[in-house]
Amino acid sequence: MSFNARGAWSIYTRELMRAFRTAFQSLIAPVLTTSLYFIVFGSAIGDRMPPIHGVEYAVFIIPGLLMLTLLGETTSNSSFGIYMPRFTGTIYELLSAPVGVAETLIGFVGAAATKSLILAAVILGTAMLFVDYSIKYPVLAFGYIMLVAASFSLFGFILGIWADSFEKLGIIPVLILTPLTFLGGTFYSLDMLPEPWDTIALANPIAFLVSGLRWTFTGVADVPIAVSFGLTLGFLALCTAIIAFIFKTGWRLRE
Repeated sequence: MSFNARGAWSIYTRELMRAFRTAFQSLIAPVLTTSLYFIVFGSAIGDRMPPIHGVEYAVFIIPGLLMLTLLGETTSNSSFGIYMPRFTGTIYELLSAPVGVAETLIGFVGAAATKSLILAAVILGTAMLFVDYSIKYPVLAFGYIMLVAASFSLFGFILGIWADSFEKLGIIPVLILTPLTFLGGTFYSLDMLPEPWDTIALANPIAFLVSGLRWTFTGVADVPIAVSFGLTLGFLALCTAIIAFIFKTGWRLRE
């Protein structure tokens, strides 16, 4: 079967329209939360913090705050997008339509990634209201944000297929991703941790993502940038393979 561009575009636009109908939850709420972080950590605490690796503290935490919001919102948007058709039963219309795995992923995952990129732009614009900063490698930063958004959109897609209740949709983003992001160097450098905690912290995969994004912003990283990019690409490939298996076997899709 040839690639159905119209089918992919239909899924993509429908998912974007759903996000715009819930603009407060999708955009305004994360921006308000991020603003509070900047007020508390950037202004109230940041003035009392010395520079970290030569980077002003308020600037240092921007990539971590961006990653904190990006991971949670991307995963939630993507998981909810595929869960609702399963919940309402309209998933069978999608499965019987002349669209394949590629078109389905481009539609659902592409929409979730697009919403995440819009959210990232809004958050970075909000950060300018609190701190004067610049991005050292803007092209690499944009590429890395796209890579992370695509990876966790795929991960959210898997989560939305796995979940059989609304409660399960929130387990991974709230109880796992958010704590791991806080412990992954969002507000501090891993070098600031005493032994053996600095080594133990490297067992947290989110620390590599935060470090990679921070390097594109400031040139400072806790781990080599090649490791961060490689780990993210590996996670992207793993999620793609899992989704291919799900569509091949029909696991949870035809139940």
